[in-house]
Amino acid sequence: MSKQLVLITGASAGLGLEIARVVMASNQYRVVLTARPNSMGRFADEGIFENEDVLLRPLDITSADMRGELIASIEAQYGGVDILINNAGFTFRAVVEDVSEEDRLQQMNTNFRSPMELIRLCLPSMRQKRQGKIINISSVGGQMAMPTMAVYSASKHALEGATESLWYELKPWNIKVTLVQPGFINSKGFEKVRKTELSSLSSKETSSAYHQHYINMETFIEKVMHLTPSTSTTVARNVFKVMRTKNPKLRVAGTWDAVFFTLMKRFIPQRIYHAILYYLLPNIGKWGK
Repeated sequence: MSKQLVLITGASAGLGLEIARVVMASNQYRVVLTARPNSMGRFADEGIFENEDVLLRPLDITSADMRGELIASIEAQYGGVDILINNAGFTFRAVVEDVSEEDRLQQMNTNFRSPMELIRLCLPSMRQKRQGKIINISSVGGQMAMPTMAVYSASKHALEGATESLWYELKPWNIKVTLVQPGFINSKGFEKVRKTELSSLSSKETSSAYHQHYINMETFIEKVMHLTPSTSTTVARNVFKVMRTKNPKLRVAGTWDAVFFTLMKRFIPQRIYHAILYYLLPNIGKWGK
């Protein structure tokens, strides 16, 4: 095939949609855009329709059957995926005490296990061709953690660890592996963050031990996301740059603040680093009271 095939998960909204737009605008690739079955209508709402170079496919990334059927159909028709962009995922806002085992498994299954299973299905054809690219959308939360985001950070830390192993494992076949790490993005993404049943109650009830955690962190994150100059398009362009780079790095910052946090963690002694971040938490004097 003259054009490489790019598979983008979670492409009907947010960052995934912006990545899809940037890739499609280049007219250099054949793209397969996926979304959950009940979200497929969003593509038409965004003016995206199927053509020779754009394929729209339903995919619940947590469904083993749907993952298998999708990759099998791509291999049968196009010879396999050339560039996989694992973007689909979601965020739970909850302190550790407000996360049930069911919540924890749901977060890990969506953000870690399912992307890794999709990679596993794509690798045989990549190895056979001795080329390919895997781009996993991680987060600054994959290298550091914030209060009320424990299980989300755990899922991204897991993704980062497995991806680093992949970088070594796949190098003999010329398969490039990259983690793109966005920080804060100027968007309404904070409105899509989910709460567990317990964290929803804690954020509403003033008598809750963690009420101040939620109220202050939610206000802080919303404020920062409105002030940052980085947008979903900023991150999408960085993803596209990775696609076009012959030998991309294992970790690539998606936004300017991701660079800042990386340097901060690398050069400031841990005790000082954690103390600084703790005392910079919004209204920390009220927490636990």
